[in-house]
Amino acid sequence: MRTLSPRLAYVLVGSVIGLGLFASATPSPLYETYRELWGFSPVVLTLVYATYAFGVLTALLLAGSASDAIGRRPVLLLALGALMVTTVLFMLADSVAWLFVARGLQGLATGLALAAAAAALLDLHPRRDTAGVGLTNGVASSAGIGLGALVASALVQLAPAPRVLPYALLLVLFAIAFAGALRMPEPVAARSRLRLRPQRPSVPPSVRRPFLHAALGVISSWSLGGLFLALGPALSAGVFDSTNHLVDGIGIFLLAGAGSLAQLAFGRTAPWAGTAGGSVALAVGLLMISVAASADSGAWLVAGATIGGLGFGVAFLGALRNLSAAIPNEQRAAVMSAFYIVAYLSLSVPAILAGVLVTPLGLQSTFELFAAVLAAVALVLAFEAWRSRPRAGAAIATELG
Repeated sequence: MRTLSPRLAYVLVGSVIGLGLFASATPSPLYETYRELWGFSPVVLTLVYATYAFGVLTALLLAGSASDAIGRRPVLLLALGALMVTTVLFMLADSVAWLFVARGLQGLATGLALAAAAAALLDLHPRRDTAGVGLTNGVASSAGIGLGALVASALVQLAPAPRVLPYALLLVLFAIAFAGALRMPEPVAARSRLRLRPQRPSVPPSVRRPFLHAALGVISSWSLGGLFLALGPALSAGVFDSTNHLVDGIGIFLLAGAGSLAQLAFGRTAPWAGTAGGSVALAVGLLMISVAASADSGAWLVAGATIGGLGFGVAFLGALRNLSAAIPNEQRAAVMSAFYIVAYLSLSVPAILAGVLVTPLGLQSTFELFAAVLAAVALVLAFEAWRSRPRAGAAIATELG
């Protein structure tokens, strides 16, 4: 069997990241259909969504370093095989219990895939450029989420068997990725015994300020992403007064698509500037989304999701680049474990809280409340990033010294 070149293997691994996030967004346009069929509450809907995030977090904490021990390719093959199983579970689902099982397994498999693929990207990059790898990871993730929501919405609206066909497409794509992974070179030469034990999260004093910035960035951006993936279709349907499933996915697509474009355009911006500027844009976008919810305005939602997505992409990438540069190599696993805890709690807990509040408060008030809180967090991050920017005098002194 012919082995893929390092360049093609790099593209494959980046595609696995995008495909994993593509799959995570695929059920979103169907949540309302599931709820109508099986009669569960908005709280249960957001718990189904959050099961995925908790599965990813569990996999990252227990087996995030598994590919260091047994190799990137075996872990990717295991994860892609499990993701194919999840697509079959979704196709067979006839109750909410099936959704919980499918989403939980999907989260575990995606966590394994993301951890192995992220490490393989650095292994396979010709210059082992952490900034370039981070940009690839970020763009693939955002593009995967946006395209997953858009393609699933189109298939649900326009194609037959809406609860089967989106997952059948996923099954084919995962099978192609699996075949590619069989042919990829194994970049890990030394093997060791696999031990499944939690990565102990910790943040040393020297990293606390950049970690705070990264945490604020992921709270404000990923919380918005979680809200849109769980409740965004209902918001889009309400403000556009439409039952068209393509409309349901438009907010998610704009948010994630703008995030991808922003990372490509500003990926090499100084981390502090990207974090500050992106956070301001994120706050503006959040407030516009709040106006859209209160005024039932589709135009405001489109503008808010686009501007918020631009801020989402730049702010998160800037904060993460700043953190990555500050972590000593020997403490990278512990600090990134702490970061992922914050990230996936941000993705899941606000969505669950929104599901609890949407019944007594209504969808409009729920989005207004969360938009205000997340905008405040984003503005705090913008101020902190601006305050910690490199001073010209310090840079000159460093050069002279």
